[in-house]
Amino acid sequence: MSPPIAPVGWSRWLVPPAALSIHLSIGQAYAWSVFKPPLEDALGLSGTQSALPFQLGIVMLGLSAAFGGTLVERRGPRWAMTVALVCFSSGFLLSALGAATGQFWLIVFGYGFVGGIGLGIGYISPVSTLIKWFPDRPGMATGIAIMGFGGGALIASPWSAQMLESFGSDTSGIALALLVHGLSYAVFMLLGVLLVRVPRPRAEERTAGSTTAVDGPRVSARQALRTPQFWLLWVVLCTNVTAGIGILEKAAPMISDFFADTSAPVSATAAAGFVALLSAANMAGRIGWSSTSDLIGRKNIYRVYLGAGVLMYALIALVGSSSKPMFVLCALVILSFYGGGFATIPAYLKDLFGTYQVGAIHGRLLTAWSTAGVLGPLIVNWIADRQEAAGKHGAELYGTSLLIMMALLAVGFVANELVRPVHPSHHLDAVPAQKGASDVRQQQSESA
Repeated sequence: MSPPIAPVGWSRWLVPPAALSIHLSIGQAYAWSVFKPPLEDALGLSGTQSALPFQLGIVMLGLSAAFGGTLVERRGPRWAMTVALVCFSSGFLLSALGAATGQFWLIVFGYGFVGGIGLGIGYISPVSTLIKWFPDRPGMATGIAIMGFGGGALIASPWSAQMLESFGSDTSGIALALLVHGLSYAVFMLLGVLLVRVPRPRAEERTAGSTTAVDGPRVSARQALRTPQFWLLWVVLCTNVTAGIGILEKAAPMISDFFADTSAPVSATAAAGFVALLSAANMAGRIGWSSTSDLIGRKNIYRVYLGAGVLMYALIALVGSSSKPMFVLCALVILSFYGGGFATIPAYLKDLFGTYQVGAIHGRLLTAWSTAGVLGPLIVNWIADRQEAAGKHGAELYGTSLLIMMALLAVGFVANELVRPVHPSHHLDAVPAQKGASDVRQQQSESA
């Protein structure tokens, strides 16, 4: 299944909406915390257990992106988007069956395993295509599309909460809500499948507005794994994601716990609204911070994500439980950095490795997300469960987790400082790569 080549005069600005239709759909994963309390009550699950579908989904996202990245590059974005549609929607349908029959393992399998494959293939499906359409502004281009993944929960969180309120929060109500999700997202993702186009070969270009120049060195996905730059960025992404996803996965219960013993406790509706706010910050960070990286450089923007992130966590630990506005503000900033990190990483990879197989390299790097998808929720949920068993409550459930997140961000900051341009010995062709390597060195010197 090959996507049609864009005709002469095709506007490259039609490609980001195609990518958005996929990312807005699969971004529902960030609204999973809305389903956690009803599932825990209906099926008698702990907080750690109810996180399993989300955790497995993120694991499968990274694994499917890593192992399917080269295939996505070869088969093209339309094929990838179709696979994402089938897997993601099927995951919801299987989960609906699991909820209706009270079989939690089927929810884990459907939403986590099958749906997670859709997450991974769908996430990387437009990346290399967007970078080829927008070689002059790769950070902005990938930010536009990837912000949809962050913004998916902005739609899904209140929508899911409303359905659970209307259908009921028992197993049958949860099942019906999951069924509606699966069918609705299938229709919406189909729009992207039909709209996506790839740029014309460079020799056939007729308009400057649709340039497809391949910038930077030519480094294969296989060779990228042999460079220290790849593994340093792996650490950077893993630590930044772990710090953000821990809050995001438990957002609704967390804000309720922080202010449960105050004069102004947070209701379930307000907690769902908080999840939506975090989604908005996640989405805004993806386009805002990634576009800023085109101006100040990738290394500098990651200095902001990781360094300022430590400060935000420190403020939550020190004064978050006594000031609701401070807690919300710091959480919003952290989630904007979290989203910005995702949107900036493809451009960072393009700067270092070129566009030759940037989609496949990006897919392999997303194994860092898989690791973080387990670490973040596990750290927060496991420690909270242990603290609760010890008789603690409220903000005390999260103190240790906040300190761990600060330490992880510090590790990521150091890893980012160690990133340098890729040595020319890793380039596929030395002569064509000389100019690209010079460009990358210039970009990196500006970033440093």
